[in-house]
Amino acid sequence: MSKTLAHQLAKYSCALQFEDLSKEIVHEVKRRVLDSLGCALGAWNEEPCAIARKVTSEFSAERGSTIIGTNHKAPPDWAAFANACCIRYFDYNDTYLSKEPAHPSDNIAAALAAAESVGASGSELITAIALAYEVQCRFCDAASIRARGWDHVTYATFSTALASARLMKLDLEKTRHAVNIAGVASPALRQARAGELSHWKGVACANAARHGVYSALLARAGMTGPGPIFEGQMGFEKQLGVSLGNVGEKFAVPFAKTGDGPASMILRTSIKFWPAEYHSQSAIEAALLLRNEIADPAQVRAMTIESHDASVDIIGSEREKWKPATRETADHSLPYITTIALLDGEVTDKQFEPERFTDPEIWKFLENVKVERNAELSALYPDAAANIVHVDLADGRRLTKRVDYPLGHAKNPLKDSEVEAKFFTLVNRRLGETRAKKIVDLVWRVDEAPTVDELMRACLMKE
Repeated sequence: MSKTLAHQLAKYSCALQFEDLSKEIVHEVKRRVLDSLGCALGAWNEEPCAIARKVTSEFSAERGSTIIGTNHKAPPDWAAFANACCIRYFDYNDTYLSKEPAHPSDNIAAALAAAESVGASGSELITAIALAYEVQCRFCDAASIRARGWDHVTYATFSTALASARLMKLDLEKTRHAVNIAGVASPALRQARAGELSHWKGVACANAARHGVYSALLARAGMTGPGPIFEGQMGFEKQLGVSLGNVGEKFAVPFAKTGDGPASMILRTSIKFWPAEYHSQSAIEAALLLRNEIADPAQVRAMTIESHDASVDIIGSEREKWKPATRETADHSLPYITTIALLDGEVTDKQFEPERFTDPEIWKFLENVKVERNAELSALYPDAAANIVHVDLADGRRLTKRVDYPLGHAKNPLKDSEVEAKFFTLVNRRLGETRAKKIVDLVWRVDEAPTVDELMRACLMKE
C-alpha cells in the first residue's frame, strides 16, 4: 500500500509541519481566513445559510465546534457544513483556475471546525489550511472532472479529510483510511451547476467539507475504508478515466528548501474583488472601465463579450443565463454580470437581489448581449482569466476594453488593506466597526493563538 496515492497523501499530511511553511505562505493563509470569515458573516442571513444553521443547531456536541455567528456547538462535521455554506454562498470566496476550477477556501470551514473540536493551536490550523489548499489545487492540476459530469467539489472531500486528519493528529494508517472513506462516497454531480441554479450551487462544497470531517472522525475511531481508493479495480481513477499518478509523484517529493517551499499552492490562488463567479471578474472590470467612458448608459445599444472556453462553458452559454430567475443563476451568468456592471457602475449584493436581476428592462437589454469564444483568450487560460468587452453606442461608436488579470488575481493580488476593506464592507453592517476590527486583529495574530476559541467567539452575531 506504500505506493498508492492515498498512502502518499497520508505521508505528506503527517509530515507537514508549521515550520516548513514560508512566512509568505503563513501570511497568505491569514489573508484567506480573514476573507472567508468576511464572506461568511456577510452571507449569514441568506436563506440557504439560515436553513443550514437551523438544521445544524438541532444537534449539540460536548466536544463540538461553533456554528459561526452563534455560541452553539454542534458536531464538527455539521458545523463545517453550516459554516462552509456561509463562506461560499455569496460566490465571493477565493478561486483556483486549472484543468478543474475550484474555490479552495471552501476548506477553511472544515479546518476551523476540526481545529476547535480538538483544541488545536492557531499554527496547527494554518498548517492544515495550507495542506488542504495544496491537495485540492494539485488535484485540479491533474484532471478535469466536470468533463465527466462530476462537480469540482469532489476534490474537496479529499482535501478536507486530510486537513481534518492532520488536526486530529491521526497516524499515517488512520489518515490513509480517512482518505479512503472520503473517496468512496465523494463524487458529486455537476448538475449542481447546470441550467437554472438552486441553493445547492453554494452548498455543494459544504457537503463535501462535512463528509471530509466525518471521514476523519470515523478513521480516528478505527473505521477502515476501501482501498486502493484511487487505483483499485472500481476506484476513483477507473471511474474518472484518468490516472492521477502525477499527483502522487508531486506529493512524494521531499519538502523543497528553495523557491516557494512546501504547501505553496495557495500562492497561486486568487481572491475575488466582486461577488460573482470568477470567470466574470475580468469582464466586470472591463465593463466598469467602459462605464467611466460613457456619459449615459442609456446610449448603449448592444454589448459583445469575447471570452475563453471555460468561461463560455460554465457561465456564458445556457439560455437561463440571459433570463436569470435565481440569485445563484444571476451570479453565474456572464451576460447578466457584465451588463449590470455596465449599467449600475457597481457589482454588490444589491445587483443580486431578485428585483434587480428579474427587472424586465434588464432582460430586454440582455437580448442584445452576445457571448463569443475567443481562441487567443482560451489559449491563455488558466494562466489568465481574460475577457474582452465591446459596447456599441447609439452614435455608432464601438468602445472596447480587455482585462487579462483582474483585481485579486494571483498575478494582480490585493493589498492587505484591500482584503481588510472587503472584510469591513461585509462585516461592519453586521457587527459594527469595533467588533469587526477585533476579528481582523485576531486573524493577523492567529499563528500565536493557543486555540481558535477566541476567534470563533468574536464572530458572534449578538453579544
